[in-house]
Amino acid sequence: MTTDPIADYLTRLRNAIRANHRIVEIPSSAMKKNITQILFEKGYILNYKFEDDKFPPTIKIALKYHPVTKSCAIKELTRISRPGRRKYAPADKLPRVLNGLGIAIVSTSQGLMTDKEARKLNIGGEVVCYVS
Repeated sequence: MTTDPIADYLTRLRNAIRANHRIVEIPSSAMKKNITQILFEKGYILNYKFEDDKFPPTIKIALKYHPVTKSCAIKELTRISRPGRRKYAPADKLPRVLNGLGIAIVSTSQGLMTDKEARKLNIGGEVVCYVS
């Protein structure tokens, strides 16, 4: 049992990218599902599938690679807020990843969203991770 399931999720994605895997299977939770949906909407992953009918429920993620250079769309995944040290930011101090080219996933009172969406709605929250 891991003490930080989000860090485990990000590590499984990083390991699959380094091993050039096309598909990675990760244990499911509500927060992991929301992060996966954000990654899909922003174009960092090719596709995903929630398999809630089997036990334990899993998420299958198809990673996105460039056809010529074979490099993954996700260059870096960094966990920011950890169980031992939470990182919160108000709306006016939300971080900008790679000067706006990457995204920060923020857990707000309105749910998980990117830093740009949170700035637009003028709400802050816990900075979960950076994706670039």
